[in-house]
Amino acid sequence: MDKIATLTFRGAKTLAAKLQQNKELAYLSYQLATIKTDVKLDITCDELQITPPDVDKLHQLLSRYEFKRWLVELESGNWLSDKKDQPTVKINQSSSTENHALVTTPRVTHQLSQENYQTILDTQTLSAWIDRLSQADLFAFDTETDGLDILGANLIGLSFAIAAGEAAYLPLAHDYLGAPDQLDRDQVLNMLKPLLENEQVRKVGQNLKFDKSILANYDIDLKGITFDTMLESYILDSTDRHDMDSLAERYLHHKTITFEDIAGKGKKQLTFNQIALEQAVPYAAEDADVTLQLHWILWPQLQQSNALMRVFQDIEMPLLAVLSRIERTGVLIDPSILAEHSKELTIRLADLETQAHLLAGESFNLASPKQLQVILYEKQKLPIRKKTPRGAPSTDEEVLAELALDYPLPKVLLEYRGLAKLKTTYTDKLPLMINPLSGRIHTSYHQAVTVTGRLSSRDPNLQNIPIRNEEGRRIRQAFIAAPDYRILAADYSQIELRIMAHLSQDPGLLNAFAAGKDIHCATAAEVFAVPLDNVTFDQRRSAKAINFGLIYGMSAFGLARQLGITRAKAQKYMDLYFERYPGVMDYMERTRKQAAEQGYVTTLEGRRLYLPDIQSRHVMRRKAAEREAINAPMQGSAADIIKRAMIKIDTWLQQETELRVQMIMQVHDELVFEIDERDLDEVQPKIRALMEEQSIQLRVPLQVDIGVGDNWDQAH
Repeated sequence: MDKIATLTFRGAKTLAAKLQQNKELAYLSYQLATIKTDVKLDITCDELQITPPDVDKLHQLLSRYEFKRWLVELESGNWLSDKKDQPTVKINQSSSTENHALVTTPRVTHQLSQENYQTILDTQTLSAWIDRLSQADLFAFDTETDGLDILGANLIGLSFAIAAGEAAYLPLAHDYLGAPDQLDRDQVLNMLKPLLENEQVRKVGQNLKFDKSILANYDIDLKGITFDTMLESYILDSTDRHDMDSLAERYLHHKTITFEDIAGKGKKQLTFNQIALEQAVPYAAEDADVTLQLHWILWPQLQQSNALMRVFQDIEMPLLAVLSRIERTGVLIDPSILAEHSKELTIRLADLETQAHLLAGESFNLASPKQLQVILYEKQKLPIRKKTPRGAPSTDEEVLAELALDYPLPKVLLEYRGLAKLKTTYTDKLPLMINPLSGRIHTSYHQAVTVTGRLSSRDPNLQNIPIRNEEGRRIRQAFIAAPDYRILAADYSQIELRIMAHLSQDPGLLNAFAAGKDIHCATAAEVFAVPLDNVTFDQRRSAKAINFGLIYGMSAFGLARQLGITRAKAQKYMDLYFERYPGVMDYMERTRKQAAEQGYVTTLEGRRLYLPDIQSRHVMRRKAAEREAINAPMQGSAADIIKRAMIKIDTWLQQETELRVQMIMQVHDELVFEIDERDLDEVQPKIRALMEEQSIQLRVPLQVDIGVGDNWDQAH
């Protein structure tokens, strides 16, 4: 027992007893934790010398085991000699197969300190650059503006790059004291318009959706958008950061000039028109230069996978222009509806605050976590479910929801928080966001934010407007149609469950969807062993919670909390579910194993969803990654399906110019349109057909529910 004794605390009798009972495991643990120093090697220390790298062998190994960042460094030449003429491995871009032939090309230098940046201040220089850009196989392009509002921002300048370290900045509206004469903006844009609208002249940029929207304000329809480095990075690994500064540091080992470096911070921050050209030129030209060099590194990585290239070329890049049009169109809202709603929320919040004070026995600030901690845990002695990183009892929404099952004060606090968020985020704020130029609100859709491929929206965030309660639906009532127009909402019905049926190939789920059954009633009939016609409302509600809970990795504890039942009963429901639908369990186990082995899962289109914590030693993180692995293929596939639908519908609308219809929103699995009443009969069936038309043949049919109304709530 000497070895075991070294692992125990003296006098700890209970631990010693446990070790005695698990003697064999203890010895095994000791053996595994011991560094073995007597291994026979076929090589001596003297032979372990640094030698020139075997580039071909390195490339094979790094590709095989998917060390992506090391592979990037290898291909960029950073593992080789510092000689500029040293060859490096590059991917043959003309190859269309999954495994590309290796060719050697001159090493791309990433030393941006030797750049040749030019300032364009006369028409002769501009004409020369236009000629060079027109003849280039590809050029990088960027706009500089005095703000981020796509409708209200002014174009201050443009930058171009055609080779590493060779870029130019074209200032148009710098108006600081002492600024040099600049070319007339209208004249310049007339000269650039044929180039920028030429589909055959390929362009690359970083977040080109913004540049396309800005140029549209000047009657320029930017075409030839072939690559976007933000989207290239996003498709390679959605868990990374995709802003240009981060990409430059990660792939080029270069720290870029940031906007704050030249404009300052806070209230005194300058707008770009106030920046002196001595600072503006290096900043703007570097943007184009870095973008071009990033593309040369990112694009070969995408070419290693046909599936990733399809996602990039067939989904994300075409969607860029679609989103630009949706954002610029905007949504009409009625501020009077929101104002009335806000008044009612104010009254309700005051009532809830009074209730909370009565339940607590004293007044306190409901928005103060510290005061809540004192009230809930020190004075009311409620059980501590979770702690903050600093060790304090948590008062977050998840904890309050759990406590609300048994205690009245947390329930009141939850309702108060929800209504306060609606008021500050929507009823108070939306009227202030109406654009004076359009009379509408214009959200910004982000393609490179979520891990799964879903779009996110900001300013305002349309994704978070609740639809399951009356207050959230009332906010949707303020989203209205223009006179003589109607709102049409087209929603994929239970798309993630249908994808689950496809992926799991479970006969029960496949048959239920094929027969057009209500899937929640069908599940309830199976789980509770009752005829389909005899399923009660509560049974269907429970089955719905199970169906959606399982695809999000919900545990028996989570299901019990949601349904208000015991954990044992919830576990029984889940066991019955898996008995009736064994294919679902097989899919979940298969997916966990696949994710652990390769570090990612894929959507039906081949989009990769990486899981950094899938092999974490931290149990909670690993379990969370496993839940994400199960859900991500469904959520990501649903995202790919609706993105393809948006592209198809937009293509149709661009061709049918006589139709008075506009796509105005995308929220989760729903597309929202504003349609002239006279075109409804023609447009409605076409939208349904295009959305249900599948690019990948599912084993179950897609179903689209369509509603029409004077506002979004009526149509949903």
